[in-house]
Parts: sequence; structure tokens; C-alpha cells
Amino acid sequence: MTDLQARLSIFKAYDVRGRVPAELDENVAYLTGRALSAFLRPHRVVVGRDMRLTGEALARALTRGLVESGVQVMDIGEVGTEQVYFTVFSQGLDGGVMVTASHNPADYNGMKLMGEQAIPISGDTGLMAIRDRVGAALRAGAWPQAAVPAGSQGSVERVDVMDEYVEHLLGYVDVGALRPLRIVANGGGGMAGPVLHRLRERLPFELLLLQDTPDGAFPHGVPNPLLPEKREATARAVREAGADLGLAWDGDFDRCFFYDEQGTFVEGYYLVGLLAGHALRQAPGAVIVHDPRLVWNTIELVEQAGGRPVQNKSGHAFIKERMRREDAIYGGEMSAHHYFRGFSYCDSGMIPWLLVTEIMSASGTPLSELVGERVHRYPVSGEINLELADPQRAMSRLRETYGAAALSMDDVDGVSLEFPEWRVNVRLSNTEPVLRVNLESRGDEQLMRAKTEEILAFLEEAGR
Repeated sequence: MTDLQARLSIFKAYDVRGRVPAELDENVAYLTGRALSAFLRPHRVVVGRDMRLTGEALARALTRGLVESGVQVMDIGEVGTEQVYFTVFSQGLDGGVMVTASHNPADYNGMKLMGEQAIPISGDTGLMAIRDRVGAALRAGAWPQAAVPAGSQGSVERVDVMDEYVEHLLGYVDVGALRPLRIVANGGGGMAGPVLHRLRERLPFELLLLQDTPDGAFPHGVPNPLLPEKREATARAVREAGADLGLAWDGDFDRCFFYDEQGTFVEGYYLVGLLAGHALRQAPGAVIVHDPRLVWNTIELVEQAGGRPVQNKSGHAFIKERMRREDAIYGGEMSAHHYFRGFSYCDSGMIPWLLVTEIMSASGTPLSELVGERVHRYPVSGEINLELADPQRAMSRLRETYGAAALSMDDVDGVSLEFPEWRVNVRLSNTEPVLRVNLESRGDEQLMRAKTEEILAFLEEAGR
């Protein structure tokens, strides 16, 4: 791969992401600012960044590209991704950029780009056009147009949006009806910590904060609670504190992970069903959008609550687009992304746990009981990542070998195969060179485990 190819490869399906400085550097960030301005023609844009050590320099270069194109930039400093979303839709801005690589290692960084109402600029809606403009400038050695005249250049305004953002979050729950729960909250050294400190002042909970100081050096390791090896710190703290609930977030806190009062990690899949039911009590008959990886539990609960489940391709850009089209009240992915109509159809890592505490408070029921029956009814494998030499061949062989006997097979996202008592989804990751495998059964954990082993062995053989 040439240097130019490496730099352009950072433009992914959903966002921009790569190693710094080998793939993403200040020049590429600057050119992205110029290219975004040329594509979007915005007047006002917000820029935020997470705690990564390279974030400030990249955000500054990006901002310079925007300002030199005549854009007014609102700089909101170190924040989580959803605070950029919030600023775009609450301030009526023309777009925004979050400088983050989420849960990737410390030598990575990236950018999430959006237009008005925080609508994502993805590979299908303009990100590749922006990439092509950046590529042309890299080949030419400079941006093709000079900066606008000094009098027409934009400016930078430093703004703190925390107060307005916290007030918005608190509007999702009846604070006066919340019980005084004891909650372990693990910020993972990411951007969740400052928000948790502010919420702690306003809520009746005993919030026991762990790793709540943002630190781009990642002293606690990569902030990705989805990894099994990252779960024990939170689980142990829940058990030791006798807490009612455990929470953990990734670096830019757009994903929230749950632990019950026994310190058991709760798969995001079951939270989708729980939050869908809660949403339908507020908006009977509404649409719920879900991803195709694990579906039976969600579909059953949504239909029981009188809602309409709509399956859609995984990924925040695709889920948000479908939610807008359907005017869905809520959308959920088993990967712990939760989307809300009241949040401009965007994903939030803070709204879900507030809603779960409201459910627990109203019902007087611990989280283990709220999801326990569903866990037994639809046991799952958990998402398994496979690195294969030829993942496309493995997927093709899976279709050929298992497709004929399946009750149904769809290609909404990867391949989903449904049988009377079990179901599997296998898809290529949009962000990593791996196959992601998810399998569920109808109340038979032994069958789920056996079929998981069978499918993994088949894919490994077929993908050699």
C-alpha cells in the first residue's frame, strides 16, 4: 500500500479512523476541514474531541481548514461524541465534527462528520466525496483553492455546553421518582467521567466512580468494555460495594454497558428489548428499529408491547437513517448503541442507563430479574470475532452449505440464517478485518453452544 493509499484508507463506512501520524496527521485533518466545507457549504460548525493525546493538534488543524474556508467554528473542547450531536441539533448548526477513535488503541485517532440535525456523513452520503477531495489535494501537494480573503474567513468561539447537555439528559426521567440506588460507574479513563460528576450532583444515586479522569495515555488499557478481559474491574467493584447496578463506557461514551447487582455482564441485546418496551409504554404503537445480528428477543417484546419492529443494517449511520424514515421512537443494536427520537435520532451512552434506573425504580425489580427470563428464553453466543485468510469465501460457503436447510436466509447485513430452534448472523466488520459471528437459540443453551462451535469450525475451515 502506498502512502497515499494508506492515508485515504482511513475513510471508512461510518467515519474517519487511522493510526497517527502514519495514516492520519495534521495535514490530513486540515484538508478534511477544507473538504468538509466544500462539500457541506456550512456557515456554523461545532468541533469537539476526546481525551486522546493527539486530539488537540488534530482538532486545531481541522478547525484551521474550516476557518480558512469561511466557516464559524464552535469549539466545545474535550467531550463525548454525543455532546457534539447535542450541540448540532440544539444550536441549529449546519454540521459538526468529533475528533475520536472511540475504543481503538492509543495510537489511533479519527473523525465523525455530520451535517445539520447531526445527520451522519457516511460512506453513502458524502464521506467518499470528501475523501476524494482530500486525495486530490494530497496528490497536488496543496488544497486547490486559496483560503478565502482575511475579511471573509471564519472564526473560532470557545463554548461550554455541559450545563445545557445535562439538563437535556435529565429531561428523559422523572428525577423525583428515582430510588436511591447504589451504582458503580466505570468511565474507563474516557470522557464519561466529567458528565458523571455533573449528574451525580443532580441525582439521588450513590454513584461510585471508577477511572473517572479522562486520560489519553490509556493507563487502564483500551477503553472497550465489550472485550471480556475489560469487564472484571467493574464486575468486582459491583460485588464488593453491594451495588444495585454496574455501568461502563467506551472512550467517547457513545456506548453504555450494564452489569446486574451480582456483577454479571448483561449482553446489550437484552437491553434493546428492555428499552424498547419502555419506549412503547411512552409511545404505544411506535416503530422500533433493531439490527440483524440478534433479533428474536427484540421482535417478540416489541410485538407483545404493540409496537412494530423494523430490522435494518448495523451501523450508526444506517440505523439513524432508517429511524428518521420510520419516525421510530427508539433504535437499538446489540453492540450497545441506543438511539432516541428525542435526541435527534442519535445514539447516546447516557440516556440508556438513566432510563434503566427509572425502570428499576418504578418496578422495584433488580436488573437481573428484568432481563433474567429473557436471557433464558433466548441464550446467545456473544459476538465472536474471527480473523480469516479469506472471509468472503467463508461467507459464500456458509450460504451454500446451510442455506438450503434454513427456514429463511437474508442479506440485510452479512448473512442471517434462521432455523426452527436457532439462528446465526455472520457479517464482515466495517471497522476491522474480521468476521463477526452472533448465534442465538430458542431456550436451549446447550444447542446454542453446540451450534456456535459447529459454525465457528466451519467458517475457520472454509476461510483458510
